[in-house]
Amino acid sequence: MAEKEKLLLSPEEVKKLPPEEVLKRLGVDPKKGLSTEEAKRRLKIVGPNEIPEKKVHPIIKFLSYFWGPIPWMIEAAAILSALIHHWEDFWIIVAMLLINGIIGFWQEHKAENILEYLKQKLSQTARVLRDGEWKIIPARELVPGDIIRVRIGDIIPADIKLIEGDYLLVDESVLTGESLPVEKHVGDVAFSGSLVKRGEMTGVVVATGLHTYFGKTVQLVQRAKTVSRYQKLIIRIGDFLIILTIILAAIMVIVELNRGANILELIRFALVLVVAAIPAAMPAVLSITMAIGAYELAKRQAIVRKLVAIEEMAGVDILCADKTGTLTKNELTVADPVPVQPKYTPADVVLYAALASREEDKDPIDLAVLHALERFKLKDEIKKYKQVKFTPFDPVIKRTEAVVEGPDGKQFKVAKGAPQVILNLVGADEELRKKVMEIVDEHAKRGYRMIGVAKTEKGTLDKWEYVGLIPLFDPPREDSAETIKFLKKMGVRVKMITGDHIAIARQIARMLGIGTKIYTIDELKKAHPSEAEKMIEEADGFAQVFPEHKYMIVDALQKRGHVVAMTGDGVNDAPALKKADVGIAVANATDAARAAADIVMLAPGISVIKDALVEARKIFRRMYSYVVYRITETFRVLFFITLSIIAFNFYPVTAVQIILLALLNDLPILTIAYDNVRIGNKPEKWNIPLILALSSSLGTVGVIESFLLLWIGIYYFHMNPATQLAMIQTFIFLKLAVAGHLTIFVTRTHRPFYSIMPGKWLLITAIATKLAATIVAIYGFGLIAPIPAWLAGVVWLYCIVWFLIEDCTKLAIYKMAGEHPLHIKRKHYRKHF
Repeated sequence: MAEKEKLLLSPEEVKKLPPEEVLKRLGVDPKKGLSTEEAKRRLKIVGPNEIPEKKVHPIIKFLSYFWGPIPWMIEAAAILSALIHHWEDFWIIVAMLLINGIIGFWQEHKAENILEYLKQKLSQTARVLRDGEWKIIPARELVPGDIIRVRIGDIIPADIKLIEGDYLLVDESVLTGESLPVEKHVGDVAFSGSLVKRGEMTGVVVATGLHTYFGKTVQLVQRAKTVSRYQKLIIRIGDFLIILTIILAAIMVIVELNRGANILELIRFALVLVVAAIPAAMPAVLSITMAIGAYELAKRQAIVRKLVAIEEMAGVDILCADKTGTLTKNELTVADPVPVQPKYTPADVVLYAALASREEDKDPIDLAVLHALERFKLKDEIKKYKQVKFTPFDPVIKRTEAVVEGPDGKQFKVAKGAPQVILNLVGADEELRKKVMEIVDEHAKRGYRMIGVAKTEKGTLDKWEYVGLIPLFDPPREDSAETIKFLKKMGVRVKMITGDHIAIARQIARMLGIGTKIYTIDELKKAHPSEAEKMIEEADGFAQVFPEHKYMIVDALQKRGHVVAMTGDGVNDAPALKKADVGIAVANATDAARAAADIVMLAPGISVIKDALVEARKIFRRMYSYVVYRITETFRVLFFITLSIIAFNFYPVTAVQIILLALLNDLPILTIAYDNVRIGNKPEKWNIPLILALSSSLGTVGVIESFLLLWIGIYYFHMNPATQLAMIQTFIFLKLAVAGHLTIFVTRTHRPFYSIMPGKWLLITAIATKLAATIVAIYGFGLIAPIPAWLAGVVWLYCIVWFLIEDCTKLAIYKMAGEHPLHIKRKHYRKHF
């Protein structure tokens, strides 16, 4: 305990003490950091750098499944069964209640485990100095005394005392509600969870986890309560079915009361019918389907932060993709440098560019320049210079800059950045500007990106001169062209976004097969707003784009009715990522971009995005088929039973049989998340009129076939309702069970039922539950009246014939709607699925 108190300085002490005293109290050398052994020791003392989640006890969670409108109805039916001494019914209803609770609890437990897995995959990291070396470690392993470096785009992982650097501009709005960024300097405290908007500094960790000043850290994965517009539509469909069920049940109750039926028996039957007809499991099935889909996406290196993003991803028709790192390898190589002053050589251009770089930042341009030192034999030469101060790149100054001390002890500045930025820095005249831009244009046509290099005269820090230009080439990824071709077939148009010269953009776009209609931001700004929107919609890509322009592009496309996915990696990309229907943070994105995104990629390249889109469409198809099935089955069972009671004055099935039907029908549906599906070559969307038309048509066919079988049973097989009612009820029960399960195989595909093999678990559970229903119908087991095996065979044959009729009905509906067949080649499926 004493050790822990020694490590945990009070907020007042941290604020008042100078950095040197804080370092001393924490026992750490700012040049070496903590040793690995010491860090492990401290981690055991103070615990991990995280806020423990408040979790509901499993027993409490399990009991919650017996509390709510649907469980209350089932419980009321059980109580009424006991009151009228129907003990067999009572125990079956109780069993159903328990089974529903167990299944619901297990499904939620599985979904929570998946979300926890996603959370671990997206765990925040930190740059920390340990054993004298800078390392990347999980933020949860930080301890008081760790020396860490924070830079633009980082979410500060713990409370830190700033000990080195110029300044930080920190956004603390998530913690304080204050919208204006706060400027921090050496000696100030930066709090966990705040976002670095500008600057780069080093600090020492003074508090972690629950001990931070605000008592919380920002977590990248949230259990978001967001409801997508698609989920709202499904909820409305569910509400419609509930209202329809209650109305029909009320009509049945009124008619039966007028006939003098036993009120307790009638209410019990009505409650059971309502419970069986209401699609209470619909939200749960949709959630577990999306959760399992999110797990599949994670295995493909795409982490879903919000489950509702899966539905949005399935409907994306435009993907705005960054060129660098997404379409290209982000493995920059330096070509032959071009000096613009006679007194400088190509080696000088590389040397001064390297002096304006820093290896530990792992910036791709910096690394490319530093790797070029060996090629120009400058490894020994650069050691003669000392980097006194370094200013990293940020979106405002758009360059890196350093103060350097030369071999003669004199200081000077070096800078590198976009050629235009360096031209402005040196105050170039028209002649120099023309010369530089000619070099830039010439190299751009060959796909080279140019970086300008400048320095001040020895002994001065303000007299700048242009040293030269470094051509950089970033080759396209091997899979980019093929992936773009695939996405086009899938109805998704890829628009390339780059900050590079328009000639480079056209060259890369041509190589990838994107198209060459590339606009610069300046061209878009000059156009009338309505014309600019049209240009953005028609464009194949955009050049000379800064992050803040991405928002404008997304907004324009959305106004034109498109569902847009946007990639990004920097702090300034966050608004566009939030604005997009699907914001995608690419591999190695900043914490800020990851926090704003819906999906985070852990591997580079556009093929990962393709995998995410394909998986999202599969998930959507599974949800779509379930919704059609659930509405169809509710329509079929509800209308048949209600109309039978009104028309024939007897119950076609018993309350127990309805419960068994509900239970047997739900089991296969729970495996629909694992079903094999075939996706189309167009973005997916919920076509509610088509869903209702298809479901009501199939439901109507189901009602007709049920009435026809009832007629056959009474008039052909001579089952007298007055003396053989129990046998008729079992006869109809088996028909509803078998036909209901067969309907799953009708609704799961737009094509004929045999066009794609069902998923293993869906097939197994459907067959097992149909066999179970048949065995119960033949033997009864004291639950229901048994029927002969030959009669069960007749039911099976009858159901199979009508199953084929239902499938033809489905195909006719899709054909009339213009949605059948799905326009995609079979060989295309074999290749990708």
